[in-house]
Amino acid sequence: MKTATPRKSGLHPRNRHQQRYDFKALCSASPALESYLRASPAGDQTIDFADPQAVRALNQALLAHHYGVKHWMLPQDFLCPPVPGRADYLHYLADLLAESHGGQIPRQANILDVGVGANCIYPLIGHSEYGWRFTGSDINDLALKNAGQIVEANGLGKAIRLRRQKDPQAIFSGIIHATEHYDATLCNPPFHDSAAAARSHSERKRRNLGQERAAPLNFGGQQQELWCEGGEVAFITRMIDESRQFARQVQWFTTLVSRGENLPVIYRALQQAGVEKVVRMDMSQGQKQSRIIGWTFMNAARRQHQAASRNAK
Repeated sequence: MKTATPRKSGLHPRNRHQQRYDFKALCSASPALESYLRASPAGDQTIDFADPQAVRALNQALLAHHYGVKHWMLPQDFLCPPVPGRADYLHYLADLLAESHGGQIPRQANILDVGVGANCIYPLIGHSEYGWRFTGSDINDLALKNAGQIVEANGLGKAIRLRRQKDPQAIFSGIIHATEHYDATLCNPPFHDSAAAARSHSERKRRNLGQERAAPLNFGGQQQELWCEGGEVAFITRMIDESRQFARQVQWFTTLVSRGENLPVIYRALQQAGVEKVVRMDMSQGQKQSRIIGWTFMNAARRQHQAASRNAK
């Protein structure tokens, strides 16, 4: 098993969110944001990041201004993702795919988003930035319904398709069909190991945001978005084990790993699975540190051949 050198942390150079939010431009793209603006202690414009509605309005404006997504809605209590961090994942994934395309980022890549969620954030940004086609899977009917409404409202039905995972213990089975091939899969797995751990994390986050009493958190989250038995280690090791069945249909399997202390267990699982190569890409946003782990069962020649075959179509 070959392991690549970790990348340096920090927002990716192509990330559109390197600078402070331009609230004038954002309000122009999405006027609803204006009612949530407030002055920071330094006198700059900002929003109350402890207010779930304000954060949703900010996401709507970011998606409209930077990615041309004019219609974006989110049901209460579903995960409201930080757009800059989600964009970072996609840019690093683009670099990974470019390695098999002569250093050029493929513009017709086929990507599977495991756990697309009600927000549909990865397909929306990935298609806008790179023209990629996405399949989004989820086990939650309401999440898929909302994601489908977003796709339809923005006229993206040819670029983004959605599939329900009927087996809660499966990840790729039932989603990847026998004749399909994907350039990559991506995933933001549930990282808590219990509902109690998720509530404790939410309470700490509430206090950090200065909320004096319990309130819906700005990033919310359904059970399957926040926790599973065994936490992210159990989810990712299950993903690694199942990925062996699709070794010839997917160039790169990737996932976020929120906790660095989980990496040794994940690396052992990858070695036991017999993967050809593992890559690690470190990311950071503010004080938050995370990383992407990717693995492939194909050698370099096979990956390049599959990429060339796709380009020839």
